[in-house]
Amino acid sequence: MPTIQESIDVEVPVRTAYNQWTQFEEFPQFMDGVESVEQKDDRHLRWRASIAGRDEEWDAEITEQIPDERVAWKATSGKQNAGVVTFHRLGDEQTRVTVQMDWEDDGLLEKAGGAVGLDSRRVQGDLDRFKEMIEMRGAESGAWRGEVRQDPTR
Repeated sequence: MPTIQESIDVEVPVRTAYNQWTQFEEFPQFMDGVESVEQKDDRHLRWRASIAGRDEEWDAEITEQIPDERVAWKATSGKQNAGVVTFHRLGDEQTRVTVQMDWEDDGLLEKAGGAVGLDSRRVQGDLDRFKEMIEMRGAESGAWRGEVRQDPTR
């Protein structure tokens, strides 16, 4: 599985950046190709996206969520992927958001795109749009401050 890691610095407090990121159903506003994200409960999401010209759907589980620090996930069906988004306080009004993810690149078009760095550019583009959205708003549209801890028995 290929791995991507991209970061961006946003001019908002870490709490604001984290709170906005927990609004999963708003991901289509800044994530290219994501058509919808439905939050089933505190741990489970249903994704629909267009990837390399194909419609894909998958379920994901949030495996760890710590306010103002990190959100980790893994797919439980469909398109296999997993990753973590971390939030680092750089100052009172500045946060570094880092995305690290692994995904299944099946099909010739996806493998070719990964080979020439299209996947990294797509994630960086998503982060650029997140930065623009949150800085323009200046505040989060909502927040979920609960925690999800990894289950060591899994």
